Amino acid sequence: MKWLQEFGRKLVRWRTLLASAMFAIIAFLMFTHALVGNNGWLSYRQKKAEYQKLQQDLRQMDGENQRLDAQIKALKSDPKAIEKEAREQLRYAKPGEVIYLLPETTPRTSQPAESAHR
Repeated sequence: MKWLQEFGRKLVRWRTLLASAMFAIIAFLMFTHALVGNNGWLSYRQKKAEYQKLQQDLRQMDGENQRLDAQIKALKSDPKAIEKEAREQLRYAKPGEVIYLLPETTPRTSQPAESAHR
């Protein structure tokens, strides 16, 4: 009978150890999923950063839209704004004025030293 009691104690010990190991594995898997899963913490941080970037872009576009709306209103009603645009874009000049046009500069592309020696 003693061996049966000893076997029972070992069986309980093994079951407890097995249950603890299973609990630890499940807890680890749940933590991993919460950290890197589809809607996990890392995904949340990435989406939050993207949201903030989009909000900044939206503010910039709103500012640009307001500036363009003001420019449209000025072009519809302000003769000085119309004259300014005509001078800049159409290169109009008043009688007696001379317009000097400079060539547009294009950035040079530097060539590697190897190709210069060939």
